[in-house]
Amino acid sequence: MSLSVQEQFGQIDIYVFDQILRGNIAPGMRVLDAGCGYGRNLVHLLREGCEIFALDANREAVNRVSSLSASLGTGLPAENFRVGAIEQIPFPDSFTDVVICNSVLHFARDEDHFNTMLSEMWRVLRPGGMLFCRLGSRIGMDFEWVSGHRYITGDGSEWFLVDEKMLMELTEEMNAVLVDPLKTTIVQNHRCMTTWVLRKRP
Repeated sequence: MSLSVQEQFGQIDIYVFDQILRGNIAPGMRVLDAGCGYGRNLVHLLREGCEIFALDANREAVNRVSSLSASLGTGLPAENFRVGAIEQIPFPDSFTDVVICNSVLHFARDEDHFNTMLSEMWRVLRPGGMLFCRLGSRIGMDFEWVSGHRYITGDGSEWFLVDEKMLMELTEEMNAVLVDPLKTTIVQNHRCMTTWVLRKRP
């Protein structure tokens, strides 16, 4: 019996789905979900035979992803699923083909914290690998400034928000290749979410 689209893909982010459709995340690849939450972006990748690693500060979320993996019969070891911080990723250099970081970086405390998280994800990515980030930004809307890169979003949350200049400068500093132009969605005048996808030069 064939699976429904919902069963096959779960609550996957549409921009992660786009990378799958284009073959940038494919079966057999080693994928690290940095800030995995409850695994919304991993259902299809677990089903399709990616070698999944997941990291989150929330133990309950990590346990849920580990249980999801086991329920799908992936055979992946429990130690692939770790409780930890993105600024201290517990994996070696050039470890993975893809890093997914979805809706996490705007929770950075300040610029140092943001840069440390980004540096760690870049460190564990192999040459030729892809970093997928979806994060809050100021591209398309104005927000009340708090300090540094911190702003008040439309729902009253305080987020670390990037802009186009910052992302393009970081891309150049990292000697990275943009996989796609920056794409930003304005969410009901509350926030802007930008997709930033980079390839590490071989």
